[in-house]
Amino acid sequence: MRVAIVGGTGPFGRALATRLGKAGYDVVLGSRDAARAQEIAAELGVEGRANDEAVESADLVVLATRADAAVATARELAGAIGPTPVLSVASELARSAGGMVPRESSSIAEELEAVLEAPVVAGLHSLAASNLGAEEVPDEDAFVCGDDDDAKTLALELAGSVTAGRAYDAGPLASARALEGLTAVIVNLNKRYRGHAGLRVTGLG
Repeated sequence: MRVAIVGGTGPFGRALATRLGKAGYDVVLGSRDAARAQEIAAELGVEGRANDEAVESADLVVLATRADAAVATARELAGAIGPTPVLSVASELARSAGGMVPRESSSIAEELEAVLEAPVVAGLHSLAASNLGAEEVPDEDAFVCGDDDDAKTLALELAGSVTAGRAYDAGPLASARALEGLTAVIVNLNKRYRGHAGLRVTGLG
């Protein structure tokens, strides 16, 4: 599978590209700055291109930009992405007196679906970049949700390749609101307990 990672020069994009490369995926790192993409990609042993060129030949596009840039980036690349499935990994968080909290409106993934022709799925929100980029495969599970079965199958295959746990179908795209909120929970746990938390599901066959 050829995977384009838009916003791939950030911490999560780099970690995901490294893990996917080790898993045997054909990875192309995307950035607004083609030279920057090529520089980082060379360090990781993958391909680097400008965002619009990266998505044109992909089987799955991972949108890994900053949360506040995700929708605008998707709108700019909508023509180049076309009908290619998109995996949204972004979570928009806000700081409160007690810690990080998720946004109160609809999920970023749902907003992306409104501006793209492509089917959108959401996932990997419980995976920290530090865990994903570690030497060992993260010993945790991953979660994906979406309304398009084919797109979800691609995303679940990818998710199952980057962790030592299982990739779970977490339901329709509306569940992205909960998955994106998980990022706030993970961040708060890591800060309070000075760790690198991940999640494991028990009780399922």
